[in-house]
Amino acid sequence: MPIGKIGQRRQVVIPKEIFDALGLHTVDFVEVTQVKRTVVIKPRKIVDADDVLTRAEEAIVRKGEAQLRRGEYVTLEDLEHDMDRPAVARRRKTT
Repeated sequence: MPIGKIGQRRQVVIPKEIFDALGLHTVDFVEVTQVKRTVVIKPRKIVDADDVLTRAEEAIVRKGEAQLRRGEYVTLEDLEHDMDRPAVARRRKTT
């Protein structure tokens, strides 16, 4: 059974074999809870609020992914070519 160590600042050293088995990295976060007289450490992923898509953005991404699956896309070269062309003047319909 691997044994960890508590440092001067209450830092806990997780044994390497457990650390590797959980796929942890030195910058990862963990949740520490107490269950009766036991300490439970669980890996946690922290998500920055700026990295979360709104519902509208999620819909746009899903639509784009569906278009890609159907083979509907524009290459960067085509897009740049189209941007170099002058805009087409359009007349408004009069009633």
